[in-house]
Amino acid sequence: MDPVPDPKERGRVIAVDFGRARVGLALSDELRMIARPLAVLDGADRLRLVHEIARVCRAEGVTRVLVGLPLHMTGEVGASARAATDLAQRVADATLLEVEMVDERLTTVEAERLRGPAGRPRGGGRGKRPAPVDDVAAAVLLQAWLDGQ
Repeated sequence: MDPVPDPKERGRVIAVDFGRARVGLALSDELRMIARPLAVLDGADRLRLVHEIARVCRAEGVTRVLVGLPLHMTGEVGASARAATDLAQRVADATLLEVEMVDERLTTVEAERLRGPAGRPRGGGRGKRPAPVDDVAAAVLLQAWLDGQ
């Protein structure tokens, strides 16, 4: 028989893959078993970004937020990690939800691997940009967290 989930550990989880230019979002199902890419947002306007994340949290019944912590491969905290921590605090203030920082090293690499050739431009990529993988990277981050719970 499966254990009964803790009532305070119910509801959807959203993951935020932070980037200065683009921010990926992924959302779990209500049972917290499966992550799916949700959206790629513009990361330039932080105030607008926080409001959009808060709106999605309300609309989707989110009860926990994960924000990717972009550490250097050595584990050191740099400017991007400090900016992600600042974003996490702003999201916590705007949503009043628990926000957890999660190491996101290699999530973009894994997202690009998962996307495979279908997401790459044809003809060697000249003149065309590949589709952003930020939402897939957020889903990789979220699925790893869900699997660890």
